[in-house]
Amino acid sequence: MRDKIPDFTDTELWVIRQAASERYRKEIDLQRVDAELRLDPSDRELTLCPGLYWKEQGANFVIFKTGDPAYRCQFFYSVREQYGTGRDEYQDLGDCVMTLLQVQADHEVKRSQNPA
Repeated sequence: MRDKIPDFTDTELWVIRQAASERYRKEIDLQRVDAELRLDPSDRELTLCPGLYWKEQGANFVIFKTGDPAYRCQFFYSVREQYGTGRDEYQDLGDCVMTLLQVQADHEVKRSQNPA
């Protein structure tokens, strides 16, 4: 059994809120969530990891804390439309959240130019 992953600190919450509020020009509503994740592809057991979720302008975002410090992130629109940043894990939360927001913004531009 793995050690418990620590919850997000006040500083980590501030980093995410600050980056998202700069992007959307308003305060976002972060919701705490938990997820069972396989921390290594070869793991058979799942590890309970704290996460933060928010929704903005039709996109859903989630950042999971998988270590201290280690983070994973993704954004999605539906079950069929889920996206990552091209990187499995981040050691720096600032890089994680900024990359997530930038990749989603770039995706949104492409999506608006090629509506399904």
